Amino acid sequence: MDLNRAIGVAASGLKAQAGRMRIIAENLANADSVASTTGTEPYRRKLPTMRPEFDRELDAQVVALGRVERDRSEFKVRHEPGNPLADAAGNVRLPNVDPLIEQMDMREAQRNYEANLNMVGSARRMIARTLDILRA
Repeated sequence: MDLNRAIGVAASGLKAQAGRMRIIAENLANADSVASTTGTEPYRRKLPTMRPEFDRELDAQVVALGRVERDRSEFKVRHEPGNPLADAAGNVRLPNVDPLIEQMDMREAQRNYEANLNMVGSARRMIARTLDILRA
């Protein structure tokens, strides 16, 4: 595999992980939000997916951010009878976002991003070293 192709594959990973981190950040930002009106759903957690893609220019398999799906798990419920958004039983539905899970997902996405970034850096150093050898 030539080094430019390796850089292209790693760059696709960088782009996909950056998109994943953006979605996770959105989940974290909405972890404590409630529905805007009574009877509507609060924020529903988003789940990023990855999909393989063939890049004809690179002649290589790369990764891309796939569809963003909605987490179908149950909402959290908190008993707050005085809340104007509470139902008849005095319960308020909260997003199905667990900040601890989101933080772990964010850490994993960051590590994947760093691994791809290290790959780009290694390939660039190899290219520079090859040019140095050819000049000598």
